[in-house]
Formats: sequence, C-alpha cells, structure tokens
Amino acid sequence: MGASIKAAHQNTGRRRRTSRHAPMAEINVTPFVDVMLVLLIIFMVAAPLLQVGVPLDLPQSKGKQLQSNTEPLAVSVRTNGDVYIGETAIKLDEIEAKLKAIAANGQDETIFVRADKGTTYGVVARVMGRISAAGYRKISLVTELEEG
Repeated sequence: MGASIKAAHQNTGRRRRTSRHAPMAEINVTPFVDVMLVLLIIFMVAAPLLQVGVPLDLPQSKGKQLQSNTEPLAVSVRTNGDVYIGETAIKLDEIEAKLKAIAANGQDETIFVRADKGTTYGVVARVMGRISAAGYRKISLVTELEEG
C-alpha cells in the first residue's frame, strides 16, 4: 500500500508574489450605474420645476420659439383676472410700480405675457398697457405649439 505525501513547496493556497501586483482587467460599473441613477432621479424631480410662473391653459398657435439667453420675466393672467409676476400675485394697478422697481437692470429685456386661453382680450390688453407704461417695449405673448 502506498501513501502519497504532498511536497511542502507545492501549492499552499497563497498567491505568488508576482501576481499580487498584476493589473486588474475587469471594469467595475456599479459606481457608474449608481451615479447615473442618482442623476436620473434629480432630473425627474427638477423637470416639473422648470416651468416659469403659475400653471395656465395657454392658447395654441403656429409660430417659432424665441431664443433668449437670460431668465425671462413672465407676467401671467388667469381666466378670473388674477395677475402674477413670476409666481407672485399682484393687483392690476400695482403692475407698473413693481415692474419699474424690477427694471433696475434696464428695460431692454423682453417681458413674456402668459394668459389663459379663456381670459378676455380686454384684461390682457390692460395688462399689456400697464407693462408698456412701466417703460418696457419688448412684450411677447406666450402660446403653446399648435398640434395637428
């Protein structure tokens, strides 16, 4: 009967010294996926917040979108006649004074007028008259792109 004895210098389960510093050929994508998922969640949460002003049901029309390099100043008019500068409610008679106070940077910027499609023409005309009286000459009406 024979018995086999392993040699002491054979494989002892330790790595050889030269393979310990060898470059790793695998790429770990887990941190990349984690970062991408966090960015996706941030953009999903931030996208609805990018809308300027109060929510309105804008009329539709065909036309090109204006390009602007600065943050727009929006005046919104609801169907019931409520007027907002940005998201701040304001009385119709106070529009001129507030816009003059905002105009410290100059009145060359464009003001965007957003009005509900159910708003009467007279209310929108009065708001635009107050904006013009405040010294602004560039007034743009905001609409949605017409479908179909």
